[in-house]
Amino acid sequence: MDLHPHEIKVLKGLDREYSPEELAGKLGLEVDTILRASAWLKTKGLIEVSETIKEVVTLGEEGKIYAEKLLPERRILQKIGDGCSVDELKKKFDVNTFNIGFGWLRRKNLIEIYKGIIRPRELSKTEGDDERLIRTLPEKGGIRLDELGDKDKKAVELLNSRQNVVKISESKLIRFKPNIEGLKLAKTVKEDDRISQLTPELIKTGAWKKTELRPYDVNVFVKPEYPARKHPLQRQIRNVRRIFLEMGFREIKGPMVESAFWNFDALFQPQDHPARDMHDTFYLKTPGKIEVDGFERFKENVGKTHEDGWTTGSTGWGYKWNPEVALKTLLRTHTTAVTARELSKVRKEDLPVKVFCIGKVFRNEAVDYKHLPEFYQVEVIVVDDSVNFRNLLGILKQFYDQMGFSKIRFRPGYFPYTEMSVEPEVYFEDRKEWIELGGAGIFRPEVVKPLLGIDVPVLAWGLGLDRVVALNSGLKDIRELYISDLEWLRK
Repeated sequence: MDLHPHEIKVLKGLDREYSPEELAGKLGLEVDTILRASAWLKTKGLIEVSETIKEVVTLGEEGKIYAEKLLPERRILQKIGDGCSVDELKKKFDVNTFNIGFGWLRRKNLIEIYKGIIRPRELSKTEGDDERLIRTLPEKGGIRLDELGDKDKKAVELLNSRQNVVKISESKLIRFKPNIEGLKLAKTVKEDDRISQLTPELIKTGAWKKTELRPYDVNVFVKPEYPARKHPLQRQIRNVRRIFLEMGFREIKGPMVESAFWNFDALFQPQDHPARDMHDTFYLKTPGKIEVDGFERFKENVGKTHEDGWTTGSTGWGYKWNPEVALKTLLRTHTTAVTARELSKVRKEDLPVKVFCIGKVFRNEAVDYKHLPEFYQVEVIVVDDSVNFRNLLGILKQFYDQMGFSKIRFRPGYFPYTEMSVEPEVYFEDRKEWIELGGAGIFRPEVVKPLLGIDVPVLAWGLGLDRVVALNSGLKDIRELYISDLEWLRK
């Protein structure tokens, strides 16, 4: 069996049971070196290591002061002498010291008070066990509770009832002792002068040519090390961001506290649409209304589009649009609100425009294995005169290919603000089934023209990231993504 030089030293020096400190002193090695070597020897079955948790008593911050200046009650006794009035005694100490010391004098029955005069009792002339303990603790640094006698244990209890005088903490006690195999090997094993690491000095001087290297035992168990890792959801967000940036898209961001205008009205969702109901959307009480950038510029065209279709060729929704409703404050229900804001800033000379947004959205959902009230969503738009539905399918296929899905198909779909619409589906090999991942389509003229001023094709699609990550991670319950399970995260 191949042993490190430190392991050999420990094995040969371990003729009885030792603590790490005792063995370090005997062998002239650092305690850390002893601990590492003994850990390997234990792994190789050559020694036995026992670990015991013991309670240790040490001084607290107040206790350190008392060890130097004596307990407050002893200091007061020294000033009382044969007798002293309460008022006179108060003048000799600060309020805190007097109150603490006087209280303990009465609790310990060390004084008697008659007609305003304090006199010490006979018992006060003898040092108490708690006083002796606090006096001797600094010399020892700490005392194991199991090594104390009954008197000292009661003294510890008394001191521990006072604030910050003593601390009782757990300490791990390690002991090493040889086993039969270790003792046998210790008699025959020879000192090892081979080296385990090439140093710059050995290489510069050429001494490495005359030095033998110790081989590594790859079969020896090593405790697993867990490097820092990104959460799977954050890894997927970074991956999606990388894919879009490599495809020539620009990232945009928007506020999570949004107006109903950008979240609904600008997307041609009528003000009586069920999705606007409080059962589906989180509205804010404060502020109840929010200022909308460019509202005066857009409200007339958006309002007319809702009412009669304006110049979009639509018949609209046939109701009287209320600008006050559009100013309500809510937590955004989709990142489409961010792309709607961006669309309002686009000018014809800017085309083509390719942007994406990754952000958290909020829905008033009942929490279950596949629904959460908040989740991450990806939203993408491409604005250009020359794009069409085939371009949309091509970009979607390229994106999902980059995501690692080899089988992709498209099914017709319906979404309130796109026409034509499609639902991309990808095939999960481990589940042997097709899963719908997001929705896509071309923005309706009722969305584009009021914001852009012209009717231009706008390709759009969205994707819920949490569901993708849960499926890729083999999770059957999406809530597990947000549980702080370190064991799962490590693996």
